[in-house]
Amino acid sequence: MLIEGYDADPVVPGEPLLLRPGFWSNHLLAVCGEGECAGRPVPEWFGEDGADADVLSEVLFDPGRWPVFRVPAADGPGAVVVYRNLDGEYGTDYLLTHPDGSRVERIADRDGYSSGRGLTWHELIRIADGPPLVDEGLQDGDVRDEDIQDEGVQHEAARFLLLLPALVDPDPPEAASARLVDALVAVGAPHDGARPRRSTCWPTSREGPGTTPRGPLR
Repeated sequence: MLIEGYDADPVVPGEPLLLRPGFWSNHLLAVCGEGECAGRPVPEWFGEDGADADVLSEVLFDPGRWPVFRVPAADGPGAVVVYRNLDGEYGTDYLLTHPDGSRVERIADRDGYSSGRGLTWHELIRIADGPPLVDEGLQDGDVRDEDIQDEGVQHEAARFLLLLPALVDPDPPEAASARLVDALVAVGAPHDGARPRRSTCWPTSREGPGTTPRGPLR
């Protein structure tokens, strides 16, 4: 796998990890921790077990293998999420891939700080709802093997949640909360549990302290 700017890095396809228990808590807990939260974020918010999250964190943050998640779009730039597993300097990079393949633009990164221009709500939705699936029926329900294609992640909820940490929009539309709840439920979060989380899982500042450092869960 070749990603511009990561030619010498040990990048590997990460899409199959979406189906592993513990993925979404590893990917989103740091974001949820930035919101107004009455309690510490836990994997159970996502219908996941803490032990499974710990096991998968060792895979996601392995310095010898950097998982890459491709989110293609047919009508404009797509996106790529790279787990940048430098030993002791873990981070997640969010890239825009231009349709003609001419260049890759880093729009956000999350490590001890958040930086980059990020995505507006409109951009996030355009990419998440991007290409039609081979089978339109796969857009409903849980993420399945068929949603992880050679071309990248196809399931709308998974695409939305993968890119959510890059969101910078300070005032998403009223429908955003329902969209977040539906996406969390689609990837396995308990329906009743997802609703209280809708106000706690929005990314906040792009710069400065306050972002939970990325790395293996402990």
